Amino acid sequence: MDKKKTPDEASLLEKYDRESQIRSPLQLGKWAWLITLMGVSLTCFHLYTAYFGTLPSQQQGAVHLGMALGMIFILFPATRGTGPRHGVPWYDIVLAFAATFAAYYKIIFYEEVLRARITGYSTFDLTIAVLGVLFVLEATRRTVGMPIVIMATLAILYALFGNLIPSPLLSHPGFALEQISPYLWFRESGVFGTPLQISARFIFLFLFFGVVLMHTGVGRFFNDLAFAATGRFTGGAGKAAVMASSLQGMISGSSIGNTVASGSFTIPMMKNARFKPEVAGAIEASASTGGQIMPPLMGAAAFIMVEYVGVSYREIMFAALIPAILYFTGIFIGVHFEAKRHRILGLPKDQLPSKRKLLLEKGYMLLPLLVIVTTISIGFTAQRAALLGIACAFAVSLVRKETRPTLKGVLNIFEQGARVALPVIAAVACAGIIAGVVGMTGMGAKFAAGIISLADGVLILALLFTMVACIVLGMGLPTTANYVVTATIAAPALINEFGLPPMAVHLFVFYFGIIADITPPVCLAAFAGAGIAQANPMKTGFTAVKLAIGAFIIPYAFIYNPMLVLVDPTPIGLISALAFSLLGIMGVSSALLGYFIRDSRVWERLVLLAAGLAMVVPELMTSGLGLIAMAAIGWWQSRRKDAFQDAQPLAS
Repeated sequence: MDKKKTPDEASLLEKYDRESQIRSPLQLGKWAWLITLMGVSLTCFHLYTAYFGTLPSQQQGAVHLGMALGMIFILFPATRGTGPRHGVPWYDIVLAFAATFAAYYKIIFYEEVLRARITGYSTFDLTIAVLGVLFVLEATRRTVGMPIVIMATLAILYALFGNLIPSPLLSHPGFALEQISPYLWFRESGVFGTPLQISARFIFLFLFFGVVLMHTGVGRFFNDLAFAATGRFTGGAGKAAVMASSLQGMISGSSIGNTVASGSFTIPMMKNARFKPEVAGAIEASASTGGQIMPPLMGAAAFIMVEYVGVSYREIMFAALIPAILYFTGIFIGVHFEAKRHRILGLPKDQLPSKRKLLLEKGYMLLPLLVIVTTISIGFTAQRAALLGIACAFAVSLVRKETRPTLKGVLNIFEQGARVALPVIAAVACAGIIAGVVGMTGMGAKFAAGIISLADGVLILALLFTMVACIVLGMGLPTTANYVVTATIAAPALINEFGLPPMAVHLFVFYFGIIADITPPVCLAAFAGAGIAQANPMKTGFTAVKLAIGAFIIPYAFIYNPMLVLVDPTPIGLISALAFSLLGIMGVSSALLGYFIRDSRVWERLVLLAAGLAMVVPELMTSGLGLIAMAAIGWWQSRRKDAFQDAQPLAS
């Protein structure tokens, strides 16, 4: 079983990860049994409906959200810093039961609520709707933070007072509270819209799968496997951290959580290998952030993309595979250049685990992931694939005595599965408010018209504006909510006005929402890595951007060359696009880090930067010129006399 969090890890998570700011068992006191009961019940409900069939979408969502709201108000304090003596105040207990009832109202009075759409809602119905929206806003504030709550509040105010806005582009007639509240609470376009429905059907199961899998000790296995595979090469500790985080990312959707979990082990190893503290923190943060784009599981937003794009999760998974490989390969190359520049060699063989022994003894831990990939690939639904993966993960946990759960352990796993899902449930419910207002007021079309007008019909400008919007939103919103907002508002403009493939556009906004976690000034994953490395947070953030520069290039690459996301691919075209994209990332990375074959001078870095960007453009002449320029710099540097020879090879 994975080791428990040290006090330092726990404090870092509490500082940078809002999701970890929960009441301790001592604070919960007599209410701890209720949290266990609710958590176990919620997990059992999702397993039951995954096997026997889900309820009607509104009822499934009501159970999903209602139980989550109840747990949130008991687990998450209204303000930080409440000491153990304070326990759970009475008003949080009242809020927990009231919020659960507001959601379950749709089940208890299901037929009446459906009829009210025609006959009109009663005063009590409207009261429940208003309270329900307020409960969601407060639960989101406690679990995720204020930025998304402010956005949702502004959206509601916009729906109420749109007629007061002087701009004809943004104004609308305005709606009364009696129209807005039932639309957001009782219809399928608000809180209980697509994001929450996907969370209730798919996301919860995959989050629970990750919890079960981590119980088997797979996190430490991934770390050991990464060090065994890459530790002996130049900058081996850094390359192992990249590989470990990419593997961890298959089962973790949290950039910050992954940074702390992996970084507590990899960052000290990198510092011992002579990586600078800010570089060690940046390597872990940039690699951990990429976990959300790494198939087969990816981040929670990928499951919402299934509905927005109108394809199966299998297609999303395969479309995201090549960009994910490019992303992690780009970081891998960046680590190599950084290690070369500072003459950092590999780790001694006697300090590394044996690959053969590791795979023979613990290779079975990969079976649940193989089950997920195989079942999705042969056409199983994501829901059924998750269920089979969970069953396999439990079977794997029985192999070794130290991971074999007792009855109490199973209950704890079920409870933790529900706890992990709480911030995601709150975020998608709150994002549903924003999406509902967008649909109600036509704000999406207005925003799209604004982008087109501002970009003056130029695609690259529209992409740049969308990128900035995604990154700015991502600084305050969790990835799932960020994706819902940008997919609702920005993506239609790029698809409808420029005729871009929906898959490429949705992955474009998905990528830039994710990399906000390492983009200064609000780069929480980098801050968490800096906390472990005892480094300057902002230096760590800027270094993470340099290492993960591929993340800023890859989305443009697959917009201009959709073959990279498997849109109408041809073998030659796909291989060519992959090769030039990889070389382009290499050129830009070497320019930013100041090393190619040798330490680069300023003019050499400028040429490498231009060459790298040129090779991303899917035109033979432009890419060819970039390749020639890059080769010329390599030839020039190989003939310079200020070189040092490092016999360590580039890790494969």
